[in-house]
Amino acid sequence: MISFSSNTLSRSRGDFLLLGSVRLLALTAGGLLFLVVAFLFHESWPALQNIGLSRFFSDPDWYPTENSYQLTSMVWGSLLATTGAVLFASPFGILSALFCHFYAPPLLARWYRRMVELLAGIPSVVFGFWGLMVLVPIIGRWHPPGPSLISGILILTLMIMPTIMLVSHASLAHVPIALIHTSSALGFSRWSMIWHVILPTTRMGLFTGILLGLARALGETMAVLMVCGNVVQTPSHLFDPVRTLTANIALEMAYALGDHRAALFMSGLFLMGVVALVVSTAEALRHRNTYVSAK
Repeated sequence: MISFSSNTLSRSRGDFLLLGSVRLLALTAGGLLFLVVAFLFHESWPALQNIGLSRFFSDPDWYPTENSYQLTSMVWGSLLATTGAVLFASPFGILSALFCHFYAPPLLARWYRRMVELLAGIPSVVFGFWGLMVLVPIIGRWHPPGPSLISGILILTLMIMPTIMLVSHASLAHVPIALIHTSSALGFSRWSMIWHVILPTTRMGLFTGILLGLARALGETMAVLMVCGNVVQTPSHLFDPVRTLTANIALEMAYALGDHRAALFMSGLFLMGVVALVVSTAEALRHRNTYVSAK
C-alpha cells in the first residue's frame, strides 16, 4: 500500500501553486504586449485609411501641415544611429567584460563592475544633457554644426555599452570552471583559451547582450532628441543633423491632431515591427546555431 507523507503533499501543493503563478504571470505579460500592439494599431488605423501605407515612403518629405508624411529620412536616422552605436559599443562592452573577468585583480574587477552598473543606471536625459553641453560643442569645433548623427551614435554608445558589458560578464561567469581548467592543462594561453574556448561557449549570451543594447538604442528618445539636431533629412555623412522616429514622436505628439496624430502612432507601430523583426532574427540565429552544434 502506497502512502504519502504530509511533506510530500505540501511540496506537491507548493509546486502546483508555483506552476499556476508562473503561468498566470506569463499570460499577463503576453496579454499586456498584445494590448500595447492592439492600441498602437487602433490609433494608427486612421492613418492607414486616410493616408495609406505607401505614402509614408513615397511622399516628398515630413510636412504634416501640408499633408506630406514621409518617414524614410527618420527611419534612416534611427537605423544609422542604432547601428553605429552597436558597432562601437559591442567590442568595448565585450572586451570590458573579458578584462573584468579574466585580467583585472579581484578588487579592481569588483569596483570596475560597480562603476559600470552605476553607468547603466544613469537616466537618459542626463546623458543627453552631458552630450548637449560637452560633446556637441567639441564636435562643433571640429566639424560644424555639432548636433549630428555622430553625436547621437557616441551618446548611444555610452548608454548601451554597460548593458552589453553586464550581460556579457554574466555569461562569462557561467562558463564551467572545468572547461577553463581543461584548457589550461592542454597548454592554452589565456588569450588562446578566451578566443577558442570561452567566446564560442558564450556566444549566445554575448549575442543576447548585443540584442538588448540594440533594442535600447532603437527606442531611446531624450538623449538623441537633445544631441542629433532634429532636422528631417537623410544624412549624407556622420556630421549631418538627423531626426529619429522616437524624437519625432516626442517633439510632435503634444500638439498633433487628426491624421498627424495617427501618423505618429504609425511610426510607433513601425518601431514595434522593427524590434519584433530583430527579436525574430535573433531567435532564428539561435535555433540555427543550436542545430549546427547538435549536428
